[in-house]
Amino acid sequence: MSDEDAGLPTPYVKQLAAELVGTFTLVLVGTGAIVSDQVTGGAVSHAGIALAFGLVVMAVIYAIGGVSGAHLNPAVTVGFALAGRFPWRRVLGYVVAELAGALLASALVWWAWPWEAGGAGSGMGGTLPGEGVTVAGAFVIEVVLTLILMWVILHVATGSKEQGLMAGVAVGATVGLLAMFAGPMTGASMNPARSLAPAVVSGNLQVWWLYVVAPLAGAGLAVPVWWVTRP
Repeated sequence: MSDEDAGLPTPYVKQLAAELVGTFTLVLVGTGAIVSDQVTGGAVSHAGIALAFGLVVMAVIYAIGGVSGAHLNPAVTVGFALAGRFPWRRVLGYVVAELAGALLASALVWWAWPWEAGGAGSGMGGTLPGEGVTVAGAFVIEVVLTLILMWVILHVATGSKEQGLMAGVAVGATVGLLAMFAGPMTGASMNPARSLAPAVVSGNLQVWWLYVVAPLAGAGLAVPVWWVTRP
């Protein structure tokens, strides 16, 4: 008897639910760490924020990697599809689930802290180019960061699923390291859902397009690099 016949969610519905909950967890922990750092005057620290993003990605991969692949990121979903390792017919559903999870997380962050907590510059843990960084410079940096992330994911993932003993460690460490060095420059988003959600909730929509187009471009460019460097 299939899940549907038994009255249970179908595998695809389970995948969408996993992506929603996983992305919710990522955005809640990551942007929550940023807002906590701002509210407490730096108690979390830049290194702590980068660590929070890396560890939550690692944890969620181990939790739902076998269910949905733990993409948690529209750019990753599109990258897998471009690589021929994820069906295009499921891309829209994944992206909607990821955006919904991110929006719910940002709404919770907004509710839990005063409106001012997000700070005028970032808006509830959002992303903007850092001081002295041009929009063009931030765009290139986000493209390169996402290229590196997607390249690592394609190498450690099985099919479109981030599975295996070291996949979570590899991807989580990559996110944390990239956030560590590039966070002050661009916010090290690499993820349209992670950036759009706090921007929409806070109303701070400056250069929102940068954090959508650049990660998608980076994920797309990672595919031929993976083809060249794969075993």
